[in-house]
Amino acid sequence: MLKINYMSTLFVGIDVSSKSNVVCAIDFYKNQLIKTSVSNNQPGAYNLICQIVSALQKHTDLNTVVVALEATSIYSVHIANYLSSCEELMPYHPYVFCLNPKMTANYRKSFIGMNKTDLLDAFIIADFARVGRIETDPWRGSQFLALQRLTRHRLHLVEAQTREKTYMVSNMFLKFSELPILPKEEQPFCDNYGATASSVLTEYLSMEDIINSSPEELIDFLGEKSKNRISDLAKTADLLKKAARDSYRLDKCLYEPINISLASSFNCIDAFKQEIKIIDKAIIKAIAGLNPNAYTILNSIDGIGPVFAAGILAEIGDITAFYSQDALAKYAGLTWTKSQSGDFEADESRMTKAGNRYLRYYLGEAANSMKNHVPEYRDFYYKKYNEVPKHKHKRALALTSRKLVRLIFGLLTKEKLYSTDRADALS
Repeated sequence: MLKINYMSTLFVGIDVSSKSNVVCAIDFYKNQLIKTSVSNNQPGAYNLICQIVSALQKHTDLNTVVVALEATSIYSVHIANYLSSCEELMPYHPYVFCLNPKMTANYRKSFIGMNKTDLLDAFIIADFARVGRIETDPWRGSQFLALQRLTRHRLHLVEAQTREKTYMVSNMFLKFSELPILPKEEQPFCDNYGATASSVLTEYLSMEDIINSSPEELIDFLGEKSKNRISDLAKTADLLKKAARDSYRLDKCLYEPINISLASSFNCIDAFKQEIKIIDKAIIKAIAGLNPNAYTILNSIDGIGPVFAAGILAEIGDITAFYSQDALAKYAGLTWTKSQSGDFEADESRMTKAGNRYLRYYLGEAANSMKNHVPEYRDFYYKKYNEVPKHKHKRALALTSRKLVRLIFGLLTKEKLYSTDRADALS
């Protein structure tokens, strides 16, 4: 809750759309001092500021401005940034908040029978701020936004790469039906999307070409394409030939179309890999001048590298915005619903996932990495993994992520570097 004098505050609610911003401003007694609609551009934003300043000058008992708007994709970014940095509003100590639309939608339900218009939506948002329901931190400005755009774009690229890999499995199965389904010990490649697998799948037109290749030719081919990184070329060649013999054969009319499709997918995956490397470098550059102490602390945790540390920091911002590790977990959506009535309490509970999905993603990736580097987290993960018969990995990773939240909150609030001696106490 905001530490302000609510009696002397002007509460401004903005219903944002791509073309316009509908505004309703009220005082503590719900008197509507501003009801207007302005264009969602710089002249419109300046017009709004003039109206806010005019209302504040007219009502001299008001000395603080709280602006609340829903986080409506990218449409709320410019107006939030403009209002938070506007010189005309600085004497009135402006606070700008981008709210989760679910919060205001649920608050609207308390107004029974109310019509739905843009102006009433703006009023609901302003009243949500008036009653002290805002628990998020204020708009943090362009510095965090710059880092956030990079880290979120990285996630976009990772998801696009994953979609492409999932899509190409069908073509991979059509051409080489055994390759996607072989058990790990019988797989010829450690990565079916790597350079060596790509060369085999695109340069050999059919399974017969692999089968008819001499062992020496196949070994030389694998050695060249893998740059001699395969430790046992002869074994890999044998596994590849066996998989080719066991695979279905295609009609000849399908060879070329399938090859072209596979080559295109491999090119897309390679392009995504290169772009992710470029974004990773940009993230490390952007984080250098932004909260270096917090970044150093997160980077000190075993298993959390520069990119995951930057992603977590971009979404958290200043840790002082969260009064407890529970609040941080709620912001990330790492909380579980409880269903209880009388003597009954449900055995299963669902994760809310109502928070920041980007922060939840980076916490999950960091937790997954930590279980491979930190014995305590590995033991915790497998303990939770073995507790249930289904959804083992998802449940264990979510709970490990929740444990990581406690560690991160403890380290950042106490400004301490990570050490195994301190980890138990903090998490």
